Amino acid sequence: MTKRKNKNKAPKTLKQDILGMFKRSPKKRLHAGQIKKKLPFKTSIDAVESRLEQLRADGRIVKLSNDKYKLELNERRRKTVIAEGRVDMTKRGSAFIICDDIENDIHVSPRNINGALNGDTVKVEYEENPKRNKPEGRIMEVTKRATDTFIGTINISPNFAFVKPDSRHMTTDIYIPLKRVKKAKNGEKVVVQITEWSNNERRAPVGRITQVLGEAGTSDIEMKSILIEKGFALQFPSPVMKQAKELSTKITKEEIAKRRDFREITTFTIDPDTAKDFDDALSLQYLEDGVCEVGVHIADVAHYVKENTALDKEAEKRSTSVYLVDRVLPMLPEKLSNELCSLRPNEDKLTFSAVFTFDKSGKITDRWFGRTIIHSDRRFAYEDAQEILESGKGEYADELKKLNSLAKKLRKQKFKKGAINFESPEVKFKLDETGKPVDVYVKERKEAHLLIEDFMLLANREVATLIFKNDIGAPIPFVYRVHDQPDPEKVNEFAQYALQLGYKMNIDTPKQISAAYNKLMAQAETDESLKLLVPLAIRTMAKAIYTTENIGHYGLAFDNYTHFTSPIRRYSDVLVHRLLAKNLDKPFRTDAEELEMKCKHISAQERKAMEAERASTKYKQAEYLSSRIGQQFEGVISGLIERGMFVELVGNKCEGLISFESIEEPIFLEGRFVARGRWSNKSYRMGDKIQVEVTGVDMARKEIDMRLIVEE
Repeated sequence: MTKRKNKNKAPKTLKQDILGMFKRSPKKRLHAGQIKKKLPFKTSIDAVESRLEQLRADGRIVKLSNDKYKLELNERRRKTVIAEGRVDMTKRGSAFIICDDIENDIHVSPRNINGALNGDTVKVEYEENPKRNKPEGRIMEVTKRATDTFIGTINISPNFAFVKPDSRHMTTDIYIPLKRVKKAKNGEKVVVQITEWSNNERRAPVGRITQVLGEAGTSDIEMKSILIEKGFALQFPSPVMKQAKELSTKITKEEIAKRRDFREITTFTIDPDTAKDFDDALSLQYLEDGVCEVGVHIADVAHYVKENTALDKEAEKRSTSVYLVDRVLPMLPEKLSNELCSLRPNEDKLTFSAVFTFDKSGKITDRWFGRTIIHSDRRFAYEDAQEILESGKGEYADELKKLNSLAKKLRKQKFKKGAINFESPEVKFKLDETGKPVDVYVKERKEAHLLIEDFMLLANREVATLIFKNDIGAPIPFVYRVHDQPDPEKVNEFAQYALQLGYKMNIDTPKQISAAYNKLMAQAETDESLKLLVPLAIRTMAKAIYTTENIGHYGLAFDNYTHFTSPIRRYSDVLVHRLLAKNLDKPFRTDAEELEMKCKHISAQERKAMEAERASTKYKQAEYLSSRIGQQFEGVISGLIERGMFVELVGNKCEGLISFESIEEPIFLEGRFVARGRWSNKSYRMGDKIQVEVTGVDMARKEIDMRLIVEE
């Protein structure tokens, strides 16, 4: 293969640079040679002429009889804007560019993607047109790649190798010099890191193999592939592991003297049965006259993870632990997540606590925040705690009942203020010794889960409120967890569909929306037809994010909210601990712009982790149904697209697609929620129950095919 030449290489922005030249001098007439001389970089005359012809074909410039060009008349009047945003690719190869300071996402057609990939940060040129909801644009350049690492299958030839990426967003094969294939064998799954991105869309990027995963198709490799595809490294760098190993497990007398001592107060943890990272504990102490003190104790991760160390930088880079069906990829090395910072029973542990005093009526009368030391007396699994709550008997039964009573009052206050009672069902799997799913079921949330949740919400709310109330004079930059009000257009469309099913909603104000949704949730518990509306209602909601701009949390009806309670698995909480500690004595103000950038990164990582978690669930659901092809199930229509309808199976929540082509008559969409048969006029509505047969499973794509069972 010949060496690549950099001489006179046309930059990816050449087309936009030439157009910009005409726009700065809209009356000028220029030929290719003049343009070449005016450019601030060297390029060939052929490249300039090629871009001029592209601009002419796009209708942006006009070619004159003397081989000169001028700006097209309408182009002079057209106001173009350059913005920076994140690429969100669609299945069809087009993309939407999400920009923080632009209300509507910018649509980019496949021919204007310019080599960008999903998640990349790009500069995009678009036309301002207030009459169009979705502005149309073109990507000028990629300013930051979302990832340089991909999973794929290697194909080795005598002189070179190529990796075909698994990601549907990475449509180009990656060229691998033979000296960089490591010990990979032909057809194996590998991890490849791109070392040279190509400016020419016809030329493949160059990469090197960093890890050989082995034979494709195994569950273990597929789970690893999901993590790597989303940009999460499977292993920690050597400097990080070295620093973690050197951390002392001893707690000195000097450190204890700096902290409030809770070791003699009844304390316990309540977590999932399989959990190893216990980052929160509750303590209960009775004072006098029916007054009690509840401590919400959180692992003091910031004590061990110091700012700007290798540990800190890696934790920030990851930003979150990732929970797949059969494994956890931790944000912190195991020595921290499962040992030093895990609040294991019968061990002294360093914590950061929010302590609340409740009077005999259950009202909070005092709050205290600070660093503490605790000694957990008991580790409860949720099932153990629930059994004690139901029977009223067992170790620490009185303490659990008291905490549950207080939690119920907190919950009641929250809903009274307008919180929305959305409870998305959580799909769980029972796996055999090889990791293959033998059962799929929906996890039931009971009082023990809600008890912990309510005290964590309390601590998160009160920490945010403390900072916000101290915000006197200049603002105190802080990490808030915010949730915007729902999109009125989406809510209105949903309300119109609900009305067709006989459910009327009052949605004139945000408070009325939350009240209507709560009423729907309550009635759906006994009315099967309304139960089908719940997932549709959830889809109208905005997504919660991290930011320094406190707009409140709509879904929880909290004016102030943050994340303080899970620093082992969320970097946002580590930042909150640091900022809270510095603000306890007097106001402390960090750099707001730098903190906002960290918030954006954490929010982006959270999205990737959620995508990875969903992908692992889809894979295991597909794996579960792969041995049940030909079986029939009851399902619910969960989505409608042009080519078919998605069906969620009752009981196990596995979702597949019925292609409209497999139905004996043409089907057309009547909006987002209804499809209709052209000849029979039969309607297929979101939420309708139908009988289906599983006809096929594509494990590589994590897709399940179904067909409609038509009753005779």
